[in-house]
Amino acid sequence: MMPCVGQDKEPDREIRFACDAMLGGLARWLRAWGYDAAWRRDISDWELIRLAQRERRVLLSSDQGIFRIGWVRDGDLPALWIPQGMSRQGQLEYVCRHLHLPRREPRCMRCGGALVPVRKEEVWERIPPKTRLWLDAYYQCQRCGQLFWEGTHWQRIERTLQHVAESVPR
Repeated sequence: MMPCVGQDKEPDREIRFACDAMLGGLARWLRAWGYDAAWRRDISDWELIRLAQRERRVLLSSDQGIFRIGWVRDGDLPALWIPQGMSRQGQLEYVCRHLHLPRREPRCMRCGGALVPVRKEEVWERIPPKTRLWLDAYYQCQRCGQLFWEGTHWQRIERTLQHVAESVPR
């Protein structure tokens, strides 16, 4: 079985993903890498295929059975099989390597929305008191409103992303 089927007929179009129910962690890491990745815990194979078709997304799945369904098997729907048993970091490296994904500005890891800078004063009440003392740069998701800042949690995420960037050929 080939790991990747189908070809995007519009290579300049921004690539977006539809991840199967088992790939929620990968969806979050793809968002951190800068890509829109749709994921729902309860999505069926057929719903996933319809979502990928309707929104013109690349289907990512670790379920070999989905690759036997006509649209996927015949290459009408771009798809990549993700081997089971890989770490989330390994999955991200695998996708980046196979699809030659450059790193982009991060997206909201919760929903995939774009992050925009916000003034500290605008979100003052939502910032933990100790964080207010040492950080001035904040970002908010345009879609779900989640607030982000480059604290220790983001530094750990950044280290992982840097490791992936170093392991994927350019």
